[in-house]
Amino acid sequence: MVDKLDSDLALSQQIANSVKQEILAGKYPPGVRVRQEDIAEQFGASRSPVREALRILEADGLIKLVAHTGAWIADLSQAECEEMYQLRERVEPLLLRLSLPSLSDAKILELEKLTKAMEATKDVEEFLALDREFHLLSYSGADTTLVGDMVNRLWNTTQHYRRAYSQMMAASSFKPAHYEHHLLVAAMRKGDADDAERILFGHIRRTRLELSQHPDIFTAIKPE
Repeated sequence: MVDKLDSDLALSQQIANSVKQEILAGKYPPGVRVRQEDIAEQFGASRSPVREALRILEADGLIKLVAHTGAWIADLSQAECEEMYQLRERVEPLLLRLSLPSLSDAKILELEKLTKAMEATKDVEEFLALDREFHLLSYSGADTTLVGDMVNRLWNTTQHYRRAYSQMMAASSFKPAHYEHHLLVAAMRKGDADDAERILFGHIRRTRLELSQHPDIFTAIKPE
């Protein structure tokens, strides 16, 4: 009985991980319904591990579960996205400060490589993946019980809107973002938490202000 429970939990996590990657890659637009039977068929699984996988995805901020109704990919109004970015402006610099003392030289070198890889690509999806890897790696030295999970959830829930923003900014080759990433790496290499916090705050704030100028983003990516 215990082995069966462990097996179901492992399958639920596997399903959740796979669907998470599909959501983050933009396979499902915000607001679209996620049907349990479709997921069960995709993975050859029964409804029970699929239901648990959906609960995992809800905890990660990727879907919304409505009792007796179903599951939908999380979507945001412009006001909700604005609020989440304001949270990010305040929480992520704190997480970076907590992380900085434990960031090894090897990790900082990896962050520098990621900045160069972002500059080298013209593909929006590759840029998004590298950008996510860069920021989450910069926070990886923090040992927290609350802030890390909060930041991951905020990144997950706002993913669709970062994609739309990145597609809009692709024509400028993301020059402001590249410049800010290099400044962040320089501050981290020096161990200057105050400077790193200030740069990161401005980095996130700039995206928030740009998004506020494009309300059409919040209707254009909704399903028909």
